[in-house]
Amino acid sequence: MRTGPKLLSTAFAAAVASLTACGPALAEEPAAADAKRILVVVSSHDTKGDGQVAGFWFPELTHPVEVYQQAGFEVDIASPRGGLPPFDGIDLDDPASMRFWTDPEDRGKLGATLKLSDVDPSRYDAIQLTGGHGPMWDFVDNAELQGIVTDIYESGGIVSAVCHGPAGLLNAELSTGESLIAGRKVTSFTNEEEVARQYDHLVPFELETALRDSGAVFEEAPTFQNRVVIDGRLITGQNPASAHAFGQAVTAAVDAHSPVSR
Repeated sequence: MRTGPKLLSTAFAAAVASLTACGPALAEEPAAADAKRILVVVSSHDTKGDGQVAGFWFPELTHPVEVYQQAGFEVDIASPRGGLPPFDGIDLDDPASMRFWTDPEDRGKLGATLKLSDVDPSRYDAIQLTGGHGPMWDFVDNAELQGIVTDIYESGGIVSAVCHGPAGLLNAELSTGESLIAGRKVTSFTNEEEVARQYDHLVPFELETALRDSGAVFEEAPTFQNRVVIDGRLITGQNPASAHAFGQAVTAAVDAHSPVSR
């Protein structure tokens, strides 16, 4: 369930500042030749409504990433603009978020995300479009993002999105010109959940409605309950409560398919 973010302590604020000041805290080790690699995309859009924080929702990054890393996958983080992305929902009482935040390599990758225009899709076995409200602005008509999604999918990879991340699938088309999601089973943060959190007047459109209007077969759990929908190599999660199970589903799907040639 979404709750308001905790106030940043002086030490925490200093740590945030250090992300941009220092860049990656550790040099990355070369990945094993046969390591499976996931591209995790987060939003660069920082506000919603009357100036409230947008960006990505922190546990929708940290919970799946923890699952991927425990499975031995390599993880890269990218965003439309690159660099340090805006984020909301951080809670360091959450073990997965605390582990991510105190890991120098993870924190370094977050402080220096890849710019989408610099991403080589052929390197990845899967892509995750991370939620938070930011994607409702900078994922929807993003040709670079949609091109990466299509390239990974048509190379036999896994396409996944959680919460508001499916906004990036609305305009994703295959090389045939067909919609990636038309006729496919999906889920996302629901209209009811937006209303329950009083976010419905802050977002530019209703994501559930837009997915249905795009021809997707929308599935949902009761409000704020875990729901992960798997339709072949397309995997979606409903909300923050789904983040861990979503990561498990993506991991299983990657393991079930041959690694993408890099």
